[in-house]
Amino acid sequence: MDYHAFAEFARSWGVVYLMVLFLAGCAYAFWPRNQAKFDRAARMPLDEDQG
Repeated sequence: MDYHAFAEFARSWGVVYLMVLFLAGCAYAFWPRNQAKFDRAARMPLDEDQG
């Protein structure tokens, strides 16, 4: 495998890999089960009782 073949492989499959990671991150962020956890984390800086 020479450099050009490796570069073409990395270019094509790298895009696929990054798209899969992006879609997995979006699915995790918008999954309904995680909503309470993210809402709690969003209110943490505004809580008066901590700190």
